[in-house]
Amino acid sequence: MNEGIENPAGSQASQFNGDAFGSLGPSLASNSVDRRSPLCLVVEDDSTMRHLVTNYLEDHDIRAVSASRREEVAGMLARYQPDLVVLDLRLGQDDGLDLLREIRATSDVPVIITTGHRRDEIDRVVGLELGADDYITKPFGLRELLARIRAVLRRREAGQAAGQRDLDKGRCHFGGWQLDRRSRRLTNSGGEPVALTKGEYALLIAFLDAPQRPLSREHLLQATRIHEDVFDRSIDVQVLRLRRKLEGDPSTPSIIRTERGVGYVFTLPVERL
Repeated sequence: MNEGIENPAGSQASQFNGDAFGSLGPSLASNSVDRRSPLCLVVEDDSTMRHLVTNYLEDHDIRAVSASRREEVAGMLARYQPDLVVLDLRLGQDDGLDLLREIRATSDVPVIITTGHRRDEIDRVVGLELGADDYITKPFGLRELLARIRAVLRRREAGQAAGQRDLDKGRCHFGGWQLDRRSRRLTNSGGEPVALTKGEYALLIAFLDAPQRPLSREHLLQATRIHEDVFDRSIDVQVLRLRRKLEGDPSTPSIIRTERGVGYVFTLPVERL
């Protein structure tokens, strides 16, 4: 779109010339930026604006790749696994809100949406409701965009760190059982420890994170692949092994029940301490 971007000096994107880097920013072509720096996917159909944004991010230690069409995005998300997406809601004939829905259906990557009109409030509201993390209207200053990107990345990092601390240090009660997630110690109602293998522990965590909800075998398999060597057999065998340690009678399970045509459900409520 041609609404424009204000660079730090105040000039418009329409005054920026050059199409030197294609869909890849210079750091991915030359590896000039530390590979540990954040990676941003810029989805914008206007080539001048796209390159102005990606070049500016590269100059400020944020690696950048870009896409101009909706159909390119899924492949780039899978290939590059960016830390953040800057998504223009006006992609020629494509609807950026539909693309945002597609992204949110498969990924929780942070998304900053850009809109072309300050009066276009409904798109911003719908975008935020669909899971966008922030928005900015055109024309916008590149310094402001950079500040918003860094703020979203900081919130993301802080949230992940807090979540990991809670995950590692928390205790869970379910039925008469208690699991200390920091020490990975499971005890029964009598306070006796019950040993778990890596696979059994990973499976139990997957159930405790989503209690009383039917979980597919595919979901459980993905959720428990913490280590390459966890699953050498099917998920059903792992469930059977965990049942033998939790259930009074594994042949008639009441804690981990089979949901026909779906997978399994952990029936007990979970209290987190």
